[in-house]
Amino acid sequence: MAKTVYMINLGCPKNQVDGEVMLGLLACDGYTITFDPTEADVLLVNTCSFISDAKEESIDAILELARYKEERPTKQLVVTGCLAQRYGHELREALPEVDVFVGTGEFLRITEILNQKSVQRDGPRTYIGAAHILPDHTAPRLPTTPFYTAYLKVAEGCNHQCAFCIIPKIRGRQESRSIDSLVAEATLLAARGVKELNLIGQDLTAYGRERRDGTTLLGLLRALCRVDGIAWIRLLYCYPNYLDEPLLRYIAEEAKICSYIDLPLQHISDRMLRAMRREKSGDGIRRLLDRIRTVIPGVVLRTSFIVGFPGETEEDFAQLLAFVSEAEFDHVGVFRYSQEEGTTAAAMADQIPEEVKEERWHRLMAAQARVVQRKHRALIGSTQEVLVCDRDKRGRLWGRTRGQAPDIDGIVLLDRRVQAQSGEIIAARVIGTSGYDLRATLAPARTTPAPSPLPVDFPFLPS
Repeated sequence: MAKTVYMINLGCPKNQVDGEVMLGLLACDGYTITFDPTEADVLLVNTCSFISDAKEESIDAILELARYKEERPTKQLVVTGCLAQRYGHELREALPEVDVFVGTGEFLRITEILNQKSVQRDGPRTYIGAAHILPDHTAPRLPTTPFYTAYLKVAEGCNHQCAFCIIPKIRGRQESRSIDSLVAEATLLAARGVKELNLIGQDLTAYGRERRDGTTLLGLLRALCRVDGIAWIRLLYCYPNYLDEPLLRYIAEEAKICSYIDLPLQHISDRMLRAMRREKSGDGIRRLLDRIRTVIPGVVLRTSFIVGFPGETEEDFAQLLAFVSEAEFDHVGVFRYSQEEGTTAAAMADQIPEEVKEERWHRLMAAQARVVQRKHRALIGSTQEVLVCDRDKRGRLWGRTRGQAPDIDGIVLLDRRVQAQSGEIIAARVIGTSGYDLRATLAPARTTPAPSPLPVDFPFLPS
């Protein structure tokens, strides 16, 4: 008998892609995807456990779906993703209402596991294999992003040993997909209307290096730029290593690649960078930023910082605060340090009180807000390519520039005179700002026709 599944997908885009593959596998097995948990036979939470806030969000989502199981006990409640991989055995005792925990090394077996569990009602079970698996272009995938944009996961795992990060212990060492596989998937995505590819991995710039066959990010970009239909390619999660001159020059010269680099730096104080086990000094970071901006004029830079890392003094924080104003990043994410068991930093002395982390977070965010105001004012009067996304609650169109990644950066609010379709790339003139967002109107320029949108329940399944 046909079954229905309802999924909550939490965490980063890398986890989101895993969830899309699970939905594709379930669709291939005859499951129907529903957006109403009351209708679902299977309630699935694809979890994150990167920091404490993510773990709390995951637990809250599990408990929320458990209410629907109370109303109909025949429903299956399934927990997948990083939380299941990291804590699956412990959670069996804490969350007996969950039927199955499926780790990051087992999710390709989701249909097999659910079919087994449906006839074995004997308490929670855990399926936690190796740290990760790396699906290729032949894996079915049901997109959860709008039809015109997609994430392309190029690798899984990470070889760095940052003191604050648990990801290598959850996801394992880096393993990169082949260029042929990624080009094949990008071609399938383009055929289904995708205009914008966002490349993701725990360490994008190290892509291919462990293969030892000459595979590099530069080689991948050259191949992806030959895929017809893809208009924008954006680089996310670029560890500061390996951003060499040939790669930067190609980003600057190739029209399809957005002049946008997501470069997580975490701090600028040499003392903190050493404690965090980062691989560049403060001076090295400054030289890298100068080189990037010299080779790619007008590049949009996003970064992330951690405040309240163990031992961070007011002097360390003052260096970071001054650096944010000095470096003038276009986008900054700020994390309060989270003491994660199993990491080197968790056992460090001089843990910072939560109220100090909170106060430093607010000060750093306020400094970055002033930077954004200055940079946005400088954009007024300029013409920007805008990918039209949707309408807001007031019926106004909104979109994103090449310098605005989905879900993490601001947007462009288009005035009511603009008439366009979702997925269309238009030329827009910036006329004002609204917080972290821009306001724009149509500029006289040629537009790229919108692809035909697919139904929301159309699975991305290789033919």
